[in-house]
Amino acid sequence: MDLALSFPLLVGLIGVALFFDFLNGLHDAANSIATIVSTRVLRPQYAVLWAAFFNFIAFMFFGLHVAETLGTGIIDPGIVTPRLIFAALMGAIIWNIVTWIFGIPSSSSHALVGGLVGAGLVRTGGDAIVWSGLLKTIGAIFMSPMIGFFLALLLVLVVSWAAVRQTPFAVDRKFRWLQFVSASLYSLGHGGNDAQKTMGIIAVLLFSQGYLGQEFSVPFWVVISCQSAMALGTLCGGWRIVHTMGSKITRLNPMQGFCAETGGAITLFGATWLGIPVSTTHTITGAIIGVGAARRVSAVRWGLAGNIVIAWVVTMPAAALISAAFYWVSGLFSL
Repeated sequence: MDLALSFPLLVGLIGVALFFDFLNGLHDAANSIATIVSTRVLRPQYAVLWAAFFNFIAFMFFGLHVAETLGTGIIDPGIVTPRLIFAALMGAIIWNIVTWIFGIPSSSSHALVGGLVGAGLVRTGGDAIVWSGLLKTIGAIFMSPMIGFFLALLLVLVVSWAAVRQTPFAVDRKFRWLQFVSASLYSLGHGGNDAQKTMGIIAVLLFSQGYLGQEFSVPFWVVISCQSAMALGTLCGGWRIVHTMGSKITRLNPMQGFCAETGGAITLFGATWLGIPVSTTHTITGAIIGVGAARRVSAVRWGLAGNIVIAWVVTMPAAALISAAFYWVSGLFSL
């Protein structure tokens, strides 16, 4: 598998990457729609249509900085082979399926990064890793939920102060409309950051096979394919995780849902423009906890939140171990 791939095998491996992107949309659908569903602003079937549309058009609003980071900033693109990409994708896919089955809102993004790191380490050791890009991504594991938490908390305090003279009914009606805006923004941020990760994987695969010439770039057909696969996955929903994100962590009203989505969207927009592959799952979970804590500390089910944090920490090494195993096993079948 370390030899140049025939065209049919290359197409098949690109298909595996797009399947991961579909699973990413399926797994992370909750990130975009959990709050708007839990506040009963939209029914689930309409919410996924809304989110999928904005997931798809996200490429019109952002550059491809995150794709470049995934393609060249996690492991050295010079050591990339089809076998390595296959192992990385399988590590991420299997971890996504396991966490989806158990309804755990883990990070598809960090599963993919872990998959790359695991296969890269088995292939060439520590020299495979681009440490500056990896450490930036690991830092985002902790920073993105914290930023989402504090932005959402601040927004709740500001909005509560501004609406102090209004009746609860008037506030609720106003934010039911505003939540359409915040859900759209968050879905844009989700599509802008997450779909680019698969773009980077496909692009570095094409680059390793000589299809992109001497310089790394992301072809437009790769952009459209990845945005479409993610939007299709979002359409299929991720109902186990929607339930966890939307109601088990804390109960939300439309004003709180608006603040959580807006705080999360601001975090994602900034990270995407900076080219940092953050976890949309981490970000919205931090924001939801922030709005719950603004109401009262006991409003958050901290035990469940703690279990989610453990899943965050475990995701990258777990995906790396699965990927490393696939890389080793696939070598037994190499010609």
